[in-house]
Amino acid sequence: MQPAATGTSASLPPRPHSPDGFRILAWSVLAYNLAVILWGALVRATGSGAGCGGHWPLCNGDVLPEISRSATAIEFTHRMMSGAALMAVVALFGWAWKVLPQRHPARRWAAWSLVFICTEALIGAALVLLGHVARNESVGRVYSLATHLVNTFLLLACLALTAWLAPNPASNAPRGPLSSRPRWPIAIALLAVIVVAVAGAITALGDTLFPSSSLSQGVADDFAATANFLIRLRIVHPMLAVLAGIYLAILAAPEYRALRTPRLRALSGWLLALVVTEIIAGGLSVLLGAPVWMQLIHLLVADLVWITLVLFASERLGSV
Repeated sequence: MQPAATGTSASLPPRPHSPDGFRILAWSVLAYNLAVILWGALVRATGSGAGCGGHWPLCNGDVLPEISRSATAIEFTHRMMSGAALMAVVALFGWAWKVLPQRHPARRWAAWSLVFICTEALIGAALVLLGHVARNESVGRVYSLATHLVNTFLLLACLALTAWLAPNPASNAPRGPLSSRPRWPIAIALLAVIVVAVAGAITALGDTLFPSSSLSQGVADDFAATANFLIRLRIVHPMLAVLAGIYLAILAAPEYRALRTPRLRALSGWLLALVVTEIIAGGLSVLLGAPVWMQLIHLLVADLVWITLVLFASERLGSV
């Protein structure tokens, strides 16, 4: 006699290669990459980018370096975390190919995630080999920083869309837009957030290389004719951030009130809340003199704003 069933299939944990398992993996990979990004910001904020010297992929010429300095420990840990992130995205890509239909959008975004994690590794290597780390204050480092930031945001966007679109793997039919309104307002919003993020990265670099002992000194330095260009650029970021925040609020508030779909309303609400939180975090960072811990919080909220905006755009436009 066969034993009686003790539960339904819905109560069982997701199988390793099931769509549910893929969804869990996708969100986990996204969260892990956020942790890697924050650790990378710690590398920059502590001036540890040269902790492994000018060597890549080796660290100070060794596979397993001697950890005698904190800078080496911080930089080597970041390299190990980045390598694990690459392997995680490779696993995500493989699972997507195995469990999702051929034209499912999450499968496509998983493939793009693999592309951008590879370019992320190449850009990171270039930063080390070009010497655009530690106390380097050249214009070339600003361009490298901007390139790295844009690639990181594209990677986060692809990972977020992979996870967001994973819950319905059986459906590969594209969703239509919720209205016939033009797409350019959302395109402007995405571009605005990237520009603000690049300006923020440059500001953070200036704060690291040229710290101010007080708010008044920092303001005086911002307008000093003899100040380094990184210092004089610091005033640009908060102005751009406020303008972009107002624009995002104008874009998201009507969607929150319209009640078109539960998912779109939730994303609209989160976007509004995160924009307010980011502006407050930015203000606190300025008032406190941009301590490292505040820079990390500021960056984390900025990443969450970007991810939420990308998902908002996907839901609003039906562009999957």
